[in-house]
Amino acid sequence: MSNLRYRIVNVFAESALAGNPLCVFEDGSALDGATMQALALQFNLSETTFILPPTAEGATAHVRIFTPGFEMPFAGHPTLGTAHVVRDLMQAGDAVKLQMLAGLIPVTAEGNVWTLKANAPRTHVPEASREDFARMLALDAADVREGALWVDTGSEQLIMPLASGSAASPSVCADGTSAFVDSSRSVMLSKWLIASFAYFSASCWRSRLREVAAIAP
Repeated sequence: MSNLRYRIVNVFAESALAGNPLCVFEDGSALDGATMQALALQFNLSETTFILPPTAEGATAHVRIFTPGFEMPFAGHPTLGTAHVVRDLMQAGDAVKLQMLAGLIPVTAEGNVWTLKANAPRTHVPEASREDFARMLALDAADVREGALWVDTGSEQLIMPLASGSAASPSVCADGTSAFVDSSRSVMLSKWLIASFAYFSASCWRSRLREVAAIAP
């Protein structure tokens, strides 16, 4: 494999070596999906991204996002961090559009503070009942309210209302994974049964970026 340039960027960071780290490969055009996946596993960060030439009209760059285990159609922190690198690489200014599996995502900046607008949410009602979810989360049925909903702004998540704050503590799901509850008392589980920790109902993510290092082997 030839040498590849990559950068480590901290997203949601107020200082260097803080926040949520992201690895961004500056040019992934020579790599196939299997190699991208292997590199993401090698770095073992929550996500690794690869910048490619755009193929969609109006896109500044094409971006693929990988966790150590699978490719994602969209995620907030890698989108913000990659936009920061794209601006620098392409001298693209403070407004870029990133082509992703989920569609074209606009991202804007004020200095190093980046904001993205996700796709308009699509929703559908889950097949499981309130009692089913209670069993999955090891909760009493009374702790789970009606109204659970799958919400998709690029990466589908299950939003589930709970009856009280006393239920809003980490739960162990039936498959052994953890479910985390945010301050709005909604449990969120991803479609892959991986615990999810953030959902923005306004489809808007905002973050300060700190670049840790640009590596050129």
